[in-house]
Amino acid sequence: MDAAVDASTSQFELNEEQRAIQEMAQAFAADRIAPSALDWDRRKYFPADVIRETGPLGLGGIYVRDDVGGSALGRLDAVLIFEALSHADPGFSSFISIHNMVASMIDRFGNDEQRQRFLPKLTSMEWLASYCLTEPGSGSDAAALKTRAVKSGGDYVLNGAKQFISGAGDSDVYAVMVRTGADGPKGISTIVVPKDAPGLSFGANEHKMGWHMQSTRQVIFEDCKVPAENLLSGEGAGFGIAMAGLDGGRLNIAACSLGGAQSALDKALSYTAERKAFGSKINQFQALQFRLADMETELQASRIFLYAAASKLDRKAPDAGKWSAMAKRFVTDTGFKVANDALQLLGGYGYLHDYGIEKLVRDLRVHQILEGTNEIMRVIIARALIGR
Repeated sequence: MDAAVDASTSQFELNEEQRAIQEMAQAFAADRIAPSALDWDRRKYFPADVIRETGPLGLGGIYVRDDVGGSALGRLDAVLIFEALSHADPGFSSFISIHNMVASMIDRFGNDEQRQRFLPKLTSMEWLASYCLTEPGSGSDAAALKTRAVKSGGDYVLNGAKQFISGAGDSDVYAVMVRTGADGPKGISTIVVPKDAPGLSFGANEHKMGWHMQSTRQVIFEDCKVPAENLLSGEGAGFGIAMAGLDGGRLNIAACSLGGAQSALDKALSYTAERKAFGSKINQFQALQFRLADMETELQASRIFLYAAASKLDRKAPDAGKWSAMAKRFVTDTGFKVANDALQLLGGYGYLHDYGIEKLVRDLRVHQILEGTNEIMRVIIARALIGR
């Protein structure tokens, strides 16, 4: 992994601090995640204890301000972290990304009392967080959400359900998009719901293709009472809050695809250097060499593209949103393709769980769907072009 990363990060002249961040994340991934990733996947086990170990490393509030324990890092720094963690396990890395999305929302849009109440426990990873936007009847059409919150005295009373929520039942707090007003985006608000809120419950853990180490459940609100003081930025601000985190989330999930695909290529390189057929190591066959060359080229192109998009978001460039959408679309499509190609190079062994590649293929497939499907990314890119 190191050689591949060095080849493209040099284009961005990473400073000493960024390289230290990258190496720290790589070391943690190799030591604490990689040895257990296949076992977590097999058992569908959520490793909350290991996730909490990332708190002292500063990974519970990567881009949260430092007065509440955050690391105050940039988006390129975050991409380096998520790429490194996902080399060991994309499911683990993506949960850290989701947690950071919630922490960042509270940091950016919460008042000082809310920041002081929630963020020290989130940045330390004492509390884990989940992001609740999608509903059974509204996925890409997020503005059509139906979960309603009605003011009642000093509380909001929530009714409705959220679908496909990572960490549901395991997380301690939930950033929930609710309808407090009329239909459409202007009627949406954001409220932070603690796990022990009366009327909050969770559905069964979904049986899904990948990300087995993460719980994925419905989050259900039945006359769920939440203190009104947990509302972020007032009524009607929720849709803007939800959308504000998506550019960074898209880069993070692209980084998770990149790291996972790099891991698949690394496994394929090791296997093809040892496997023999027809009297030669199979990496001596030109057709296979061409496949490896294409995989390497595609990953390096993805890496440069992703780092450029992250740099634009750090600089608040006017076209950062378009670049985030382009990077998410390109890198997640490429990551899945490279992992799938790596499985093919291992033949029947690639299909076996113990070799780790079939898990990567399963894990990376969902990245083309979440944080906005890649079809929605094309809509965003096209609108930016036409609007230009």
